[in-house]
Amino acid sequence: MSDPRPIGVFDSGVGGLTVAAALMDRLPNESIRYLGDTARLPYGTKSPTTVQRYTEKNVGFLIDREVKAVIVACNTASALALDGFHADVPVWGVIEPGADAAIAVTRGRVGVIATESTIAAGAYRTALSRRRPELDIHSQACGLFVPLVEEGWQDDEITETVARRYLAPLLDADIDTLVLGCTHYPVLIPVLSRIVGSDVRLVDSAASTAEAVAEGLRANQLEAPSDHRPEHHFFATDTAERFARIASTVCRRPITLEHVDV
Repeated sequence: MSDPRPIGVFDSGVGGLTVAAALMDRLPNESIRYLGDTARLPYGTKSPTTVQRYTEKNVGFLIDREVKAVIVACNTASALALDGFHADVPVWGVIEPGADAAIAVTRGRVGVIATESTIAAGAYRTALSRRRPELDIHSQACGLFVPLVEEGWQDDEITETVARRYLAPLLDADIDTLVLGCTHYPVLIPVLSRIVGSDVRLVDSAASTAEAVAEGLRANQLEAPSDHRPEHHFFATDTAERFARIASTVCRRPITLEHVDV
């Protein structure tokens, strides 16, 4: 059994492109339909009810385009909208795979950085504690990171100053692992690595999510045929030109982009 239909991926903006890129690397025969909900960015300061409504609309948009599965490549939406969520196709979030990746490398002291909503929901703390109750977990909301990434300022000295201020309490707590609890944050890995140093492992959920999806597709007999030639299509609800530029860089290939209303 095989299924050539595309995989749907959505995020509030460009952050989920790191997940899309990981999927392309791990599953080179699979087509991707990516939705960046840039008109409603950021999700991290929105109420749970609002995030749930956006998530339902975005998943519905992708299902209307005949995807066979959906990855919610947004930590805020994964934290606030997936509990009890039902769809006609398999749906994966990014928090559980991210927690698995952190458990695999930590020595016992984990820092989590994420949006305000994700931290308030306690999703990573819950997922990590469920796996290892004895973990010492420290969380920090980093509300400015998403707009800085969306602005393309990941290499700016302002971003490094902001990051040092956010990370100071976690470094004071002597963390050994730092979970990047927002899919925008891997874009900041160079600056984050400089600040935390080589003794702290950075955990990006993109690769672990791609692995979870690969296993899920195989278990559900939804893998594309081995000779399938993938076609990737990207949608954005606003700022399409900048989105296209960033998407081409993150995904390491030219992209086809369409502006849509959702």
